[in-house]
Amino acid sequence: MKVLLIGSGGREDAMAQSIIKSPLLDKLFIAPGNGGSPCERVNIKASDVDGVVNFAKNNSIDLVIIGPESPLIKGMADQLEKAGVLVFGCSKEAAQMEGSKIYAKKLMLDNKIPTGLCEIFSNSKDAIDYINNVASKTGTPIVVKADGEAAGKGVVVTSDPSVAIEAVKDIMDNKIFGHSGDNIIIEEYLDGQETTVLSFVDGEDYYIMPPSQDHKRAFDGDKGPNTGGMGVYSPVPVFDEKTKEFVENNIIKKTLKALKDRGIYYKGVLYTGLALTRKGPKVVEFNVRFGDPETQVILPLMETDFLEVCYKTAKGELKDIDIKFKNKKAVSVVLASNGYPGSYEKGFEISGIEEAKKLGALVFHAGDELRDGKLVTNGGRVLNVTYVGDDYKDCIEKVYDCVNKISWDGMFYRKDIAYRVLR
Repeated sequence: MKVLLIGSGGREDAMAQSIIKSPLLDKLFIAPGNGGSPCERVNIKASDVDGVVNFAKNNSIDLVIIGPESPLIKGMADQLEKAGVLVFGCSKEAAQMEGSKIYAKKLMLDNKIPTGLCEIFSNSKDAIDYINNVASKTGTPIVVKADGEAAGKGVVVTSDPSVAIEAVKDIMDNKIFGHSGDNIIIEEYLDGQETTVLSFVDGEDYYIMPPSQDHKRAFDGDKGPNTGGMGVYSPVPVFDEKTKEFVENNIIKKTLKALKDRGIYYKGVLYTGLALTRKGPKVVEFNVRFGDPETQVILPLMETDFLEVCYKTAKGELKDIDIKFKNKKAVSVVLASNGYPGSYEKGFEISGIEEAKKLGALVFHAGDELRDGKLVTNGGRVLNVTYVGDDYKDCIEKVYDCVNKISWDGMFYRKDIAYRVLR
């Protein structure tokens, strides 16, 4: 099977490292990939729909696997299907679940899917008035979200009304996320541990993967600005079988049915971000692709051939495959450039990756590039270091032993990933 993987981050490197193990694979291409991609790179941007479709047709690609959200929101899966190319990834219409938080929120509220209450605004004045008159008086944190895609950074959670107001101005007036900030949501803060549940969905059937818990804040103790994710672990002990049953019946099944009622047969991966509140699990957000960095712990735990699962999902044959995961734990730490998620410098040489691998680390490349034969930093989140073991204490100790082997000028990372499971 000839496969084209779309994307360039740590998520896509984790997917690529799983795909190349498959006996079904003849050749893997990645567009555009990064400095550590373990396969042939194609110089096509992930958002270049026409470029990807033409490459797939001209190179007789059997399956295209789309990693990031932007090409899905732009309709890449639809165009590939029109061209007769099998694709793992949802349609443009289905991608509204991530492309518009307002669309997703209305779908949940209309179908009594557990989520937080909200107000929707199309201008900053009304939003600021609401914060001053209502939201700041509830005594709970204020949640401000850009409506459209924002690479996981379009959410501000704060107890300070002035910070919330600045967020509204940045999103709506200063357009830091472009047209994604034309509308915003100010929503109820959901108090409880956040958990990510990823599900394979083939249009009819689904399979729920082990839960994971991301660490969104930049600094130790869950402080600092929101990021795309600074580390993650899986599975999540507080997400027990009773919780899983509730989420499956009251959230995942109801969401897929609500989409079907609108004529949308979801296919690909459904990302369900949850808050485990005292009143039960509630949806924080939906995404339409594998999470990053959640993928970097989920796929290392997967026993079943990942490529075969993607292929069966794309064909609508998920029920024909027995998906299994290892009875182990996984912890992943994101190594980032100083200044992330704000501005940062690039081009610093990275050392120590092979030493980390000798200690048992799985290293997934994200924001790096090869220059003159040297691996250098080329992004905010640069590497993901993952360790798989039998218990969390061992995984946490070992993953940080591995992290300490890697360095570059300005490298920083959180030192408390998975701290909740040790408390």
